Amino acid sequence: MPIERRHTGKRLSDTVVFTPGGGERLVYLAGQVADDRSADMTAQTQQVLATIDGLLAEVGSDKTRIVSATIYLPDMADFPTLNAVWERWVVAGATPARATVQAALAHPDYKVEIQVVATAPA
Repeated sequence: MPIERRHTGKRLSDTVVFTPGGGERLVYLAGQVADDRSADMTAQTQQVLATIDGLLAEVGSDKTRIVSATIYLPDMADFPTLNAVWERWVVAGATPARATVQAALAHPDYKVEIQVVATAPA
């Protein structure tokens, strides 16, 4: 049961794929944050979701195969804005299990961080 790591850095891998056998792989994405820390909540969330789309595509997966998402917000007042962007992005009938928690993020200008676990065909 090999583990494949992509975009591996000193502190984390952006993608970790575990192949348990039986035709499916588990894909673990590190928490993703926006490239543009000066952007507003809507734009940061859109950037994060686009990054997630790209990382999943690299391993033959997509947002319909996300099984779990954990969302970190430094300010829960941004929860409605996050949900508006999220609801336009997710596919009806393929929404993952999800938790949203308030947390201090690595930089004070980050407005959202999202971590997902998905599946991908073997």
